[in-house]
Amino acid sequence: MKKRLFFSLVILSFCLTLTAQNAYSKGDDRNEVELTFLETSDVHGCFFPYDFITGKPRAGSMARLSTYVDSLRRVKGDGVVLLDNGDILQGQPVSYYYNYVDTIDDNIAAQVVNYLRYDAETVGNHDVEPGHAVYDKWIAAVQCPVLGANIIDMSTSLPYVRPYAILNKQGVKIAVLGMLTPAIPNWLAPNVYSGLQFDDIVKSCQRWVSYIKKNERPDVIVGLFHSGLEGGITTDRYTENAARAVAQQVPGFDIIYFGHDHLRHNSMENGVLLLNPANNAMRVARADVTLRRDGDHWTVTGKRGSLVEYDGIKVDQKYMSHFQPQIEKVKSWVEQPIGRLTSDLTSEDCFFGNSAFTDLILNLQLRLTGADIALNAPLSATATLHKGIITLGDMFNLYKYENQLYVMKLSGEEIRKHLEMSYDQWVNTMKSPGDHLFNLSVNTFGGKPGQLWFAHPTYNFDSAAGIDYEVDVTKPDGQKVKILRMSNGQKFDPAKIYKVAVNSYRANGGGQLLTKGAGIPSTELESRVIYKSPRDQRYYLMQEIKRQGTITPKPNHNWRFVPEKWVKAAAERDRAILFGK
Repeated sequence: MKKRLFFSLVILSFCLTLTAQNAYSKGDDRNEVELTFLETSDVHGCFFPYDFITGKPRAGSMARLSTYVDSLRRVKGDGVVLLDNGDILQGQPVSYYYNYVDTIDDNIAAQVVNYLRYDAETVGNHDVEPGHAVYDKWIAAVQCPVLGANIIDMSTSLPYVRPYAILNKQGVKIAVLGMLTPAIPNWLAPNVYSGLQFDDIVKSCQRWVSYIKKNERPDVIVGLFHSGLEGGITTDRYTENAARAVAQQVPGFDIIYFGHDHLRHNSMENGVLLLNPANNAMRVARADVTLRRDGDHWTVTGKRGSLVEYDGIKVDQKYMSHFQPQIEKVKSWVEQPIGRLTSDLTSEDCFFGNSAFTDLILNLQLRLTGADIALNAPLSATATLHKGIITLGDMFNLYKYENQLYVMKLSGEEIRKHLEMSYDQWVNTMKSPGDHLFNLSVNTFGGKPGQLWFAHPTYNFDSAAGIDYEVDVTKPDGQKVKILRMSNGQKFDPAKIYKVAVNSYRANGGGQLLTKGAGIPSTELESRVIYKSPRDQRYYLMQEIKRQGTITPKPNHNWRFVPEKWVKAAAERDRAILFGK
């Protein structure tokens, strides 16, 4: 087995580097060069300066990146390296359309990457989410190397995609090593990534950097990691976010580009430039690297990082003209009317108690499955559906992700502990009436720079339908939730096994509410599942609205924060901080 693996790697290395070595041998007479490395990450379908959900213009987008990249290429020629760091297949309706509706044409994500002439691409967790049929087709259509050294094909024990790419820019030999966060099994069903396993990033980097140094002898080594800076899910096998750990533990990298956590970052640590442009194509991470010739190789003599905002950068009209047919096709699809709403519906209300927004989803979960209890969190903190005609595009505002609907067997006590972890992240432990109601922090996931925002991701703030309960914000963590009864008037029994409707992300361990919160081993989650919907939840919401024609969602009024005197004033203060209202 070891011999087979060795010879496979030798052949792989030869195939990856043959073209680059031929180009490298040409060289030039300069003794110093400056290369510019650009990285996008977590684009999430924001290819155009148009929001297919709201039907309005949007900031950022790859259309502005196109203008910026072209301006650099005109000045620097082949001294520009353009990289993308994954999570490009999901987010906007345009992605859904090419993932599931138009499955004949090349995926729009491949078309954009090819148009912009990217030099390399990594795979993100949301790129795995649509399943083999979608991401295998996308990988085949992308014209640059798609990387992921720690994505292992279990049938061969080799990487499923290329582990690294060798690029030649102005005679400089560059190795780009790709990695994907190994926490995939905590979010996705096994059939989505069948035949694959995801190795620890630090250990994979140690192995592959050693291999690259010995066999390729590059002048520059760049890490392209769809993994955050640090923290997240940590097990005895891996850590979700490992960029900083690699910079500290694996010598050899000049630059580590990372993403996944949607947090802007620009720092120099242990001699490694660490950069993250965050999400939704609002900016690009730039590294300018100076090199001096050292015999047959080049030595890095300087590097500086920056995050380039797209404010003030004009849209590339050639890019827009090229993709106009695709834009019009998707517009026609999302603008289809499916029903009518009698009043505005906003996810902002979800955080302050019962809301019509989340209860519409919870009640559908109960109705479709016949479950005893349903759990759901707002997938977007600021989503609003306006009174009047509801279009297909509005469904992406109501339900952001392509989650399936599952039913699991959970005990009453596991349900309570699940909710305890949810509300412990969601709300503060108030010591006085003047305290914040919510757990707030600065520069966290979802907030604007310098803004107080929720300290934890709001898509993990589960509330419940089917039970009546109170959340006492003066109690310590683990003791806030008191379940009073089933909503049908029956007794709630902590020892009883209930049928609980959840989305597929939660059922597979997403947010750790079932594992760390309820205390269920991750290896046991699959055995608790008794139902999986054939389609995503958004599809069923759409069908229900079509069936009803006109909908008037109302809150269930089955849970509340207490004590009311403290909560009411604190909620008003925090609403003004968060939403300016």
